[in-house]
Amino acid sequence: MQKPHKYEIAGQTFWLSSQRCLYWEDEKALIISDLHFGKTGHFRKSGIAVPQSVFKQDIQRLVSLLQFFQPVQLIIVGDMFHSESNKELNLFKKWRDDLEYLPIHLIKGNHDILEEHWYEACRITVHAEEMRIKDFVFRHDLSTTSIEYAENVFTFSGHIHPGIGIRGMGKQALSFPCFHFSKKYCTLPAFSRFTGYVLIDPNEGDDVFAIVNDSLMAF
Repeated sequence: MQKPHKYEIAGQTFWLSSQRCLYWEDEKALIISDLHFGKTGHFRKSGIAVPQSVFKQDIQRLVSLLQFFQPVQLIIVGDMFHSESNKELNLFKKWRDDLEYLPIHLIKGNHDILEEHWYEACRITVHAEEMRIKDFVFRHDLSTTSIEYAENVFTFSGHIHPGIGIRGMGKQALSFPCFHFSKKYCTLPAFSRFTGYVLIDPNEGDDVFAIVNDSLMAF
């Protein structure tokens, strides 16, 4: 894994990982968004042959990140799960039992539609709209944040699966998932690699870090 990139916001230190996550050093919190656990199982139930290895690779990548950063809490900025319960979510339950000591906070996303008792059984603290720590807010969909409220805080969001387009010589064009930082918010890339992304159009002064072959590239 590439060495994480240091990024400071309002005097707080964050570490960007090419494995699609942020580590908040001051709060010892690992921050990720859009895991979409169960998505491959959902596709298989619909007759689309997506291998379960995709889900297992995402879980293993998360385990490796927890071992590397050693956080005391995991913050998931929405869409932890993709749809209704299936076999893959039962595998997640077994994984959770092995890491029952780790507090998990989930800010509900539009795909998080499981019954409340399911989250309770997995010891996941659910926040219906947002979670706030100090002057930082975690909300799945940035478009639902009021302008007045956003003026006083820095917001972390997910939902759109941001990507950045890069043009090369000979009219070549490539695109990659990315982290997008403005002065007031950060949009996180989808943690799951089994997702698409939406190309963003950053403003002047924004910071963008593309994820290229498991490495970060600043733009």
